[in-house]
Amino acid sequence: MDNKRFSKTLLLVMFGLIFFQCKKNKIGGTAEISGRVFHHAKPIANASIFIKYNAKEFPGNDTTKYDERLKADAQGNYTIKVYKGDYFLFAFGKDFDIPAPYYVKGGISVSIRNREKVEMNLAITEE
Repeated sequence: MDNKRFSKTLLLVMFGLIFFQCKKNKIGGTAEISGRVFHHAKPIANASIFIKYNAKEFPGNDTTKYDERLKADAQGNYTIKVYKGDYFLFAFGKDFDIPAPYYVKGGISVSIRNREKVEMNLAITEE
């Protein structure tokens, strides 16, 4: 193989390695989204939080369309390790201080650049 062909092949291999090593819109990166799920300043214990990758707009209430799910703790706190990209967080839970059926829900869009830590509180409302 001549030098020119070898150089092109090496360049393609290096580009491929770089391209496939870049992780975007996934759980487990070095960036972090954290916050609290609350309704009228009251933390919502054990709220379910759903994450949609590559989304800036509300994907809807159908939670099967989301890519990941996690639970907030007893104080409504959550932390998600992510990679660079756009995410939509949707949460729902119960607030027993409102009339039955007690459900509250809502969401927010988050854009992550590089290895930043972003605090995003999720204010949710009655259905």
